[in-house]
Amino acid sequence: MTAVGIDAIEIRSGKLKLDLPGTFAPQKGDDPEKYTKGLGLTNSSFPDVYEDIVTMGANAAKRLMDRKGLEPDDIGRIDVATESAFDHSKPVSTYIAGCLEKVYDGDFVHANKGERKFACVAGTQAVDDAYNWIRAGRNRGRAALVIATDTALYARGDPGEATQGAGAVAMLIAEEPNLVELSTDQGYGSKDETDFLKPNQQFPSVDGKRSMQVYLSRMREALEDYESVAGKIELDDFAYAPFHTPFPGMVRKAALLAYRHVIRDTEYEDDLADEIGRQPREDEYEDREAYEEAIRDYMDELKTTDQYRTWYDDAVEPTLGLSREVGNWYTSSVHVARVSALRDALERDRDFVDETLLVASYGSGAQAEIHAETVREGWRSEIEALDIDDQLASRYDLSWEEYEDVHDIHEYDKDLEREIEEFTAPEGEFVFTGWGRMNERKYEYVE
Repeated sequence: MTAVGIDAIEIRSGKLKLDLPGTFAPQKGDDPEKYTKGLGLTNSSFPDVYEDIVTMGANAAKRLMDRKGLEPDDIGRIDVATESAFDHSKPVSTYIAGCLEKVYDGDFVHANKGERKFACVAGTQAVDDAYNWIRAGRNRGRAALVIATDTALYARGDPGEATQGAGAVAMLIAEEPNLVELSTDQGYGSKDETDFLKPNQQFPSVDGKRSMQVYLSRMREALEDYESVAGKIELDDFAYAPFHTPFPGMVRKAALLAYRHVIRDTEYEDDLADEIGRQPREDEYEDREAYEEAIRDYMDELKTTDQYRTWYDDAVEPTLGLSREVGNWYTSSVHVARVSALRDALERDRDFVDETLLVASYGSGAQAEIHAETVREGWRSEIEALDIDDQLASRYDLSWEEYEDVHDIHEYDKDLEREIEEFTAPEGEFVFTGWGRMNERKYEYVE
């Protein structure tokens, strides 16, 4: 069976930066370690005045197409995943295609275009759609362009404000991919939840404690469902485990839960028995409450063991490198984590072909998906081609007052009484230029 997967990937960060320990924490009267150690974040990326989900997505897509030598006729499908859309009818993919048609000969008239929404898991769902489209033989030899793009803003003063971020990831889904081959095995955990939602509003309503519980519950269900089709997971099966990363602190909890599940009834659990005992079994307790308390106590001890710390440091911690510097990108989040893992492999000069990633995606509302990806022969050149380090290094460092202005300019429903000037000069990129006669957004390419 012909391999199908991610052939190439590009990342586009917002061009502005907010220093969380240096700028955000003092204004909030907080210890900087609340952000660096608690949340696990150092900086957040924000869009400049002329940037938005369309420009970031189109700029990532253009760099990908240029690098791969592609023209519009090579692309048969454009899917955009976002939870930051500004139109309830016209999909962001049409805007992005319109941007790209300004700089390429030919057009995307032949391409199927759509928009995926299921909170942060929509990026993975769009990849799944493209995979299935190719597997069904409906692509006519063309590749699919999947773009996950978001401006993840929270209301001012919201507990989630420190986790904000903005950026896009563009992925080319094709046969015989260079980067990773997607597995046919998937596991799901899905349930109607109200942990995080935006009912006709830009900023989310969040039940923070419940959101954490729902995230962990859906991940556990997805892991169990994955094992029902792929067989029991062994620790040595996967080199890295990229998780959906709203902030690294949440991943620490998900990783611990996954580790406890995977080592159950294995020699790894046996090896820990003398140190912290065996995992509690529900039939050993009189009621569910006592069992859950015992599980919490066990996990508190488990996370301090050398065995767990070694696994976490090798398989999970390396996936968080970029997220620490850019914040939460919603639909792009797990795809940023994948790139971080591959960058770590590159830095370590690992012989990485045929190694496997276990990718855990999540979207509030709520659904988790877990699947495997096998690293392909061309992974090294694809990761070496990324320019994300240069992007991050060149971000404009916002003062607190400038951050307040940026937040205001990107509030869709806010009428600004003054004009806010751009912080950086656009060059070789798509920019937002204003509104058209039907209140549509307008874009141009700046050389």
